[in-house]
Amino acid sequence: MRWIWIDRFLEFNPGVSATSVKNVSLAEEHLHDHWEDFPVMPFSLMIEGMAQTAGILVGQARGFREKVILAKISKAQVAEPVLPGDQLHYRAEMVNLSDQAASTHGTVLKNGREIGTIDLMFSHIDQNMAGVKFPEENFVFTGQFLRLLAGFVETAETSEASAHG
Repeated sequence: MRWIWIDRFLEFNPGVSATSVKNVSLAEEHLHDHWEDFPVMPFSLMIEGMAQTAGILVGQARGFREKVILAKISKAQVAEPVLPGDQLHYRAEMVNLSDQAASTHGTVLKNGREIGTIDLMFSHIDQNMAGVKFPEENFVFTGQFLRLLAGFVETAETSEASAHG
């Protein structure tokens, strides 16, 4: 099972920026099993939500030909807890994109108010891991992630689906 930490994209400007939304619910196991008296969204999962938002932005910029993985968390700070019933927006902006890597700047909003920043670096592992054999299929950008982009950009998967009716 793959965990998806964003619900959908609100905005997607290929190669430039992306905004996704995450509705935080007490129905999620990591919240009601975390601290019974004070369920709070773990900060690490907010970082992962930003990584998924920014990682899809980076992957799409190169046509999803590369396997993009999170390489470094350059900066991560959130000023207040996120509770069930809150809505998070992850805004990712492309800072730098090269054949080997990419960097992004991210802003975290809670209920429309900025509460933090998360800056990330990504590696294009096919370009950086010389001699290491990876599977041919792109195990990073699965159908689950690509379906999040439906309605924003055309991906190989949506092109194939429309061609087959």
